[in-house]
Amino acid sequence: MRKGYLPKEQRKKILFLADDIRMSSGISTMAREIVLGTCHKYNWVNIGAAINHPEQGKRIDLSQDTSNRSGIPDASVFLYPQNGYGDSTLIRKMLKDEKPHAIFFFTDPRYWEWLFQIENEIRTKIPMVYLNIWDNLPAPMYNESYYESCDTLLAISKQTENINKIVLGEKAKDKIIAYVPHGINEEQFFPIDEKHEKWENLQQAKKELFGDKEYKHVFFFNSRNIRRKAISNLIAAYSIFKETLPETEKNDVALVLHTQPIDDNGTDLFAVRDLFLGEDSSVIFSGGKLSTEGMNFLYNLADITVLPSNAEGWGLALTESMMAGTMILANVTGGMQDQMRFEDENGDWIKFNSEFPSNHYGTYKNHGKWAIPIFPKVSTLVGSPTTPYIFEDHVDFKELGLKLKQSYEMSKEDILEAGKLARKWVTSDESGMSARMMNENIIKHMDNTIDNFIPRRKFDFIKIDSLPIKKTQHKLLY
Repeated sequence: MRKGYLPKEQRKKILFLADDIRMSSGISTMAREIVLGTCHKYNWVNIGAAINHPEQGKRIDLSQDTSNRSGIPDASVFLYPQNGYGDSTLIRKMLKDEKPHAIFFFTDPRYWEWLFQIENEIRTKIPMVYLNIWDNLPAPMYNESYYESCDTLLAISKQTENINKIVLGEKAKDKIIAYVPHGINEEQFFPIDEKHEKWENLQQAKKELFGDKEYKHVFFFNSRNIRRKAISNLIAAYSIFKETLPETEKNDVALVLHTQPIDDNGTDLFAVRDLFLGEDSSVIFSGGKLSTEGMNFLYNLADITVLPSNAEGWGLALTESMMAGTMILANVTGGMQDQMRFEDENGDWIKFNSEFPSNHYGTYKNHGKWAIPIFPKVSTLVGSPTTPYIFEDHVDFKELGLKLKQSYEMSKEDILEAGKLARKWVTSDESGMSARMMNENIIKHMDNTIDNFIPRRKFDFIKIDSLPIKKTQHKLLY
């Protein structure tokens, strides 16, 4: 039996606000991994969001399926499908009917404004635990009330952990704030070589993707076709990279894009490909949703996974790639820089503070051998009424082309060795990026939160004054 197992009647119940854990979004994937990895310790109730959910209003028992998948004989998992993430009426009903011991939620705080508005009501009874992430600096002082509304802030990236502390200031001492990065299941993403039982399946997947064509070097992109992913920049970079190759080698490379080729949130990638590469057939689209096994095959068929996003809270494709033993090339921004393991002058994994809140300026250059970093060429400040300011970190597509060339010029032996080092580090206790470590950390901090929870008073007297203007609480140049 799994370490720490508790019989169902002895477990705490957690109300989990996230995407429907049966689906395939990044949030769904992580939420499902958390439930499967902690169902021996907690009973779960998932308010499962989707757009126009076809099962809205139902209560679905996932306990037996969870038991079958986790090996826990008496798992207790119930799903309430929802259009969106719910509302205050639903939460009040859940508190009454399900009687949870804590609320656990994650994704952008903009989705949870209604939840933060009733936090005082909720926290007179149970704690609120927020698995949160923020893409970039400057530290969002406009999020202060959101962070203050939580008992525990579990930060997916090192940068987010630092942001939580900067924004809260003195109030941070009253919270549990901890680094809990996304964790990948090492039994679902893994390297496949000639001796592996899945080798023939991998060869079949290769044939389906490439036909009879053999490529010397394969670049792989896996994410949504949305503007901030900078896929057009990648295609442009790939085209100028190919121009540097001798004619005899131009047919030996491929760029595989696992994304929707046309998306209103992004662009028409067919048109971009045609503009830069004409009739070149080496930009290959892997369309449609694939199983976890199918995705693992794609990572194994690649020599390197590339993610040049100008804004990226984490970059789950990089973690999956590393777990599959494939090296990465990415923009040094947001949570992607965590996965490159930049080290300081003492050889330690870097930490952030108000004097050094990010490494996107290239303060430190030494990194894990599995990564090829590209530092942003320019940071632009953008915003909206609800998020008044945030940096976007843009890479130069010409420099990205040179980074593609750098990976191409590596020997196969060095590429394989880099992949082995990626797998070794991402499964380590230091990185915390395996599903095992993610779930151990969530259990530790959830138990700490529940055991030490002090209910809020039913009301507070607050003197109404003008809100102070809060200047930047960290350096912008470092």
